[in-house]
Amino acid sequence: MKRLAFIIALLPVGALLALTVGVADIANIWSYIFNPFQDAQNSAHQIIWQIRAPRIAAAILVGASLGIAGVLAQGSTNNPIADPAILGTSAGASLGVLIGLLLNVVSIGSFGAVIFAAIGALLATRLSFSLARSALQLITIGIGVSAILSAIVGLILSIISRPDARSVSFWSFGSLALVTPRVLWVLAPVFLIASILAWKIAPTLDLLSLGDASVRHMGHDAQRIRLRAFSLLAVLVAVTVSSVGSIAFLALAAPHIARYINGPRNRALVIYSGAIGALILLGADTAARAVLPPHELPIGLLTSLIGAPILIATLKKGGDVWR
Repeated sequence: MKRLAFIIALLPVGALLALTVGVADIANIWSYIFNPFQDAQNSAHQIIWQIRAPRIAAAILVGASLGIAGVLAQGSTNNPIADPAILGTSAGASLGVLIGLLLNVVSIGSFGAVIFAAIGALLATRLSFSLARSALQLITIGIGVSAILSAIVGLILSIISRPDARSVSFWSFGSLALVTPRVLWVLAPVFLIASILAWKIAPTLDLLSLGDASVRHMGHDAQRIRLRAFSLLAVLVAVTVSSVGSIAFLALAAPHIARYINGPRNRALVIYSGAIGALILLGADTAARAVLPPHELPIGLLTSLIGAPILIATLKKGGDVWR
């Protein structure tokens, strides 16, 4: 618990530092930060609390969502390399949102975008799930489904000529630049409900490590457990993709780091991985805005650069921590 408390304590510290980072150079910035209701019409106040603060909150929520999604992916398949990108879930969500955008029926971050993303994520995951006959096949088929859907998304983005094509292309690599307070009204409640449900079903994921035959002997249906996990996984990925696009690597790295810190039990992993994912994405987004101002780097690239060395160092030091 001390380790978890330390990780969680780093989040407000990182959030405060992130509020000071941006293109605009604000004088006496700490006075605006520690007095959020003072001089609300001032431009500096609006930059901090209407632009930067929602973005920071979204980074924490999205990072936590992806961390939990990684636990569901790895636990349901009992495979250490499983994550939403490999299962085809992320690519399906991206395609769903892109179709909604091109049909002019949704906007990024809207509840309609979450619906389109959820439909795409569920269909892609269901396709991988229905074609596979084993956990190993699920990973292999998921990689193929993800590659096909990602190629379709890339082709669509390369041929569309709409004025917003550039922003959509940037979003497809992951970006928190388009986050508004309205996005949080969609992201926060979906994350809260899905994370509670993930914590509730986590003990059943522990059973899958025993093998499907043992699960059946204990009176449970392994495929039903996986289907529940995949449904929650699709919802979590849908709300993140529809809000900020595809964020690479985070859902793979966070559960491994959490497993090294606190062991393999999935109920604890849900909490630890969520906190670690939030911290990694908050750090990556802060770096994306700070490295080359006024330009912003794609967040997905930075999560890979930050998360991959941590993952490698964790596994190298801890050895085989999977189960």
